[in-house]
Amino acid sequence: MKAILCRHYGTADDLELAELPEPVAGAGEAVVRVAAAALNFFDTLLIAGKYQVKPDFPFSPAAEFAGIVHSVGAGVTNVRPGERVMGYSAHGAAREFVAIDAKRLVAIPDNLDFEHAAGLSVTYGTTIHALKDRAKLQAGETLAVLGAAGGTGLAAIEIGKLMGARVIACASSDEKCAFAKAHGADETINYGEDDLRAELKRLGGKHGIDVIYDPVGGQYAEPAVRSMAWKGRYLVIGFAAGSIPRIPLNLPLLKGCDLVGVHWGGFIEHEPEKQAENMAQIMRWCADGKLSAHVHAVYPLADTAQALKDIAARKIMGKAILKI
Repeated sequence: MKAILCRHYGTADDLELAELPEPVAGAGEAVVRVAAAALNFFDTLLIAGKYQVKPDFPFSPAAEFAGIVHSVGAGVTNVRPGERVMGYSAHGAAREFVAIDAKRLVAIPDNLDFEHAAGLSVTYGTTIHALKDRAKLQAGETLAVLGAAGGTGLAAIEIGKLMGARVIACASSDEKCAFAKAHGADETINYGEDDLRAELKRLGGKHGIDVIYDPVGGQYAEPAVRSMAWKGRYLVIGFAAGSIPRIPLNLPLLKGCDLVGVHWGGFIEHEPEKQAENMAQIMRWCADGKLSAHVHAVYPLADTAQALKDIAARKIMGKAILKI
């Protein structure tokens, strides 16, 4: 089978397209013939050795995928050969076949294609966990989303609206703000041109912002926290800006607000039953046409390096997908 391999830490240009033996399903595993795999910002960190997860070499990037069950090992009862599924593997999906714990696979509805299904696990899985389980977002609250045109940002807009929130989309250009508005945002802030703190204060009014969803970090984190409402919740999703912010702890003290960590990978390990419930809800929303699962671009497997470069350059709005 063909696979994209990272043999040593480096850049996207150091990745190789190689031939590997097809995997065999062990006990409790399924082998999936991958039709599409999704790339995320953390894949750029993974291949550079800058991510908290450090797989053994050689490994493939891409943490999520969709395809058809090829074979199953002993004891597998939740999926069967020929079934259309999506899954999350942490890494290793940029290849033609993936062997994975069968419990990590979810059947996908017939009206959802592989390219859109492949990008659901990380962005929508992270976001429903963040907003439902960690922030306990309530209808009528105000949710501000940083990095709103990216994969997780778009998911936060859509799920936030489904949960009844007023959504303020914050992004780095007018084009990205327009994209966020087209996907349901009530208000937008272009923090590439306007002062984020001042705009959040204006749109939040006297009450302030109830929930901040922040996959960006860097210089935007502190002004976002300063805009919080009493008993607001600031969700720590990631650090796409490249630096980990240092929040003055007097801010949560004075505002009575919470700084809430969102580690979706840990959540699926510690609470698999709740994760399954969340993904079942995502599938229902998808089947009903309530989530866009927006695909910005589809790349052939051989162009994985270019896809990762486009993600790093902030060119992707929604998801970058590899068609296997």
